[in-house]
Amino acid sequence: AYPCSRHPVVRTHPVTGRKGIFVNRSYTTRIMGVSKTESDGILKMLFELAKDPNFQVRFEWQPHSIAIWDNRCTQHFAVWDYFPETRSGYRVTLEGDKPV
Repeated sequence: AYPCSRHPVVRTHPVTGRKGIFVNRSYTTRIMGVSKTESDGILKMLFELAKDPNFQVRFEWQPHSIAIWDNRCTQHFAVWDYFPETRSGYRVTLEGDKPV
């Protein structure tokens, strides 16, 4: 079994104080405190919003590019739009804070 964790659906960014939705299609499976049907409906709506281009930034890779984002208030989705070229890189992850 995989480890399970719980965190708020809406979290407060510890630096800016702004509230943000903290769900991810790959990891969020349920909203506690509501029925499974209601949880599924809310999550479906939130996952669809994340796919809306109005809420996205596209990064155009160039040689020696560096992309940095804050996972506390963004989602990362790699698009396979570089074929037949190869893209490689290094990922650095800092120890985060507990979502509140």
